[in-house]
Amino acid sequence: MNFSKTLINGEEGLFKPETLTPMQKLTLRFVVVGLIYFGFVVIEGMLMRLYEVKPLPFITEPQFFAILTAHPLVGIFGSTYSIVCGAFLFLVPYLMKKPLWSIKMGNWTFILIAAGTFIFWFAGFVSHYSPLYTLYWPLPADFSQFSVWGGTFFILGIAIVMAGTALFIINIFKTITYTPEGWERQRTGALLSSALGVTGFNNLFRKNKKEHLVPLPVAAVARGSVDMALNTMTILFTGVLILVYMIGAILGFDLKETAIDALLYKNWFWWGLDLIADGLVLIFVAGTWYLLAMLITGKPLFMQNIARAALLVELVVSWTVWSHHLLSDQAQPSILKVLSGEMVTAFELITQGLAFFITLATLWSARPLKMTNPLKFLLGGLLGFALAVPAGIMQADVGLNRILHNTQWVVGPHVHVAVLVGLTMTLYSAIYILFPILTNGAKVYSQKLVNIHFWCHLTGGIGMGAFMGMAGLNGMLRRTIYVDGEFNTTMILAALSGTLIFIGFIAFFFNIVMSVGLKGVLGIFMPARSRTKNLLPG
Repeated sequence: MNFSKTLINGEEGLFKPETLTPMQKLTLRFVVVGLIYFGFVVIEGMLMRLYEVKPLPFITEPQFFAILTAHPLVGIFGSTYSIVCGAFLFLVPYLMKKPLWSIKMGNWTFILIAAGTFIFWFAGFVSHYSPLYTLYWPLPADFSQFSVWGGTFFILGIAIVMAGTALFIINIFKTITYTPEGWERQRTGALLSSALGVTGFNNLFRKNKKEHLVPLPVAAVARGSVDMALNTMTILFTGVLILVYMIGAILGFDLKETAIDALLYKNWFWWGLDLIADGLVLIFVAGTWYLLAMLITGKPLFMQNIARAALLVELVVSWTVWSHHLLSDQAQPSILKVLSGEMVTAFELITQGLAFFITLATLWSARPLKMTNPLKFLLGGLLGFALAVPAGIMQADVGLNRILHNTQWVVGPHVHVAVLVGLTMTLYSAIYILFPILTNGAKVYSQKLVNIHFWCHLTGGIGMGAFMGMAGLNGMLRRTIYVDGEFNTTMILAALSGTLIFIGFIAFFFNIVMSVGLKGVLGIFMPARSRTKNLLPG
């Protein structure tokens, strides 16, 4: 098949969107939209790195800070949430061997996350509303700097995303606990006990081990969804609070900003928001590692009961770890800095280290292994967290935090390496291994493009983190515009690393489009011909 036919019909014309079930189409829609938003994020990151070298004439200073605000939020909600929600709405019922509880609710999750992300991104872009993603009080309600209407739509967009997230959580737990027609009924309590890691924890102390009713990757999704629910409530509450001040300003009421205690606000905010990273991301990633390791090796997971118990123990860690964000805040009580900020944070080396060790041990037990694309990206994801987690632990030292806090170190070796290398490469591994399942046997267009994607993304992600970290160690602050060129060398190198990431993404996106064809991409967004509740045809 020549190039033009492949571009239109896909590799060998194997992808037939009309054969897809509603569940396959739903998941693919999530992934496509998530990848488009990831492209937005990469471009925004490139613009910011270039702006730090030399201010760009077509971007004003308010636009820069609006981009700085949207960049992480679009990355978290528009990209990561989309891909994660789409993947888990498919994988949970797939591994439980029963239909999703509600496809309609799944469709609404997709619509709300995609639309909400666009609303807050567009509102910030047009109005230059830029309270930064921390939303530190009273900046979000400072209408001397920001448009009240722009801020209103920005916060409403985030609230819409949270509504979609809430539907996702409900759908996941209902899918785990409901009994399909014709099935033998299982107790809800027993299913939840297995899903949250309680059974695995208890099995450590039992001679007669109880059977696990819920597969381990599903248990990780369920445990992560608990933190996701708490995070959703925190962000929604924060949004309502900000909206009260915005509506007051629109109606002409002068609400006193001093009525809100800034320190209490920051503790509440970080307690909820940190659940995205320390609870949600690490647990979801661990569950994905376990699934990928089992699919790649065809073997059961090493130390499964310990892996399940770690999910439960992580509950304590993720709920009490937030204070490491406030180590340099002079008003933060010292007891919280030491107990929550340092000690609990250091404990994550054990919980995440266990997931790391269990995954590698499972892979090692199946050697020799062929270096497939999913395996390469899985190893890249493991490497990303192996680099990023210790960098975060370093920041969680009161002494070092005085040097590293609010510098490019925080967003470089820790955040960007964790997200770009650890999280994103794990997601790419899942996409590559699930691609034939979700497309009913379609073939990847080019293995050479997969290799280009891998090396560009890995090198670019680690390089960007390293060079941003070097700038941070030399005193370059985050959220600050430098116009005198004092950090040009490291920012140029970081921008070049970002270019590699962009090249890798283009190679990946082109490869996927060529694999399914333009007709296939459009077909994904057409209504499914099949009305079956089954995940796969047949």
